[in-house]
Amino acid sequence: MTLGAPGRLVDVLLVDDDPQVCAHLAAMLGGDAALRVVGRAHDGPAAVREAGRLRPDVVLLDLRMPGGDGLDAVAPLAALGARVVVLTAFDSGRDVDAALHHGAAGYVLKSSAPRDLVHVVRAAAAGHQVLAPPVVRRLSRRTTHEAALAAMIRRTLTDRELETLRSLAAGMSNGQIADDLGIGVPTVKGHVSALVRKLGCSSRLQAALLARDAGIDRV
Repeated sequence: MTLGAPGRLVDVLLVDDDPQVCAHLAAMLGGDAALRVVGRAHDGPAAVREAGRLRPDVVLLDLRMPGGDGLDAVAPLAALGARVVVLTAFDSGRDVDAALHHGAAGYVLKSSAPRDLVHVVRAAAAGHQVLAPPVVRRLSRRTTHEAALAAMIRRTLTDRELETLRSLAAGMSNGQIADDLGIGVPTVKGHVSALVRKLGCSSRLQAALLARDAGIDRV
């Protein structure tokens, strides 16, 4: 998606258990002609169903909802191709870590000003990570851990496996990775199997999340 392309709108799905919050968010985003709210959902499972039907570019997702926790919906929503931005009143370390680990593209607070929320949605749709300042400060304290994890991954994998891991972290399919690296799909499958095994992961998704934790996807 290219923001600013003529006629190209950013489709947004709003997810919060309070319909009034969804209405408020819709009003906040409605002032930007490039954004279009295409749907609303009030719990995690409903969010996944609506995202499968509507294919939004960005999902603004509350984490704590009685009908179905938002955190459980992050990975399925990301797998559908949506950029998931957690929008919550809480900035606890556990919530931030869990949301980003599951594939969220950002984590912002409900106290954000309308202009900031618009910026967040546009930035997320353009492929950027978006974090509230309190979250940035919290993550800065993890820099040392992140660097150590990245170093371990680089020591463990071959250069081609590392390239494949970065592609996995970017959400690319085997076919897309093959085209990007100029190799065959069977070779890609071999690299994926090898890196998953070497990193002690149970799946390609877990390996991709590990890469994101280490900042490998940003290198």
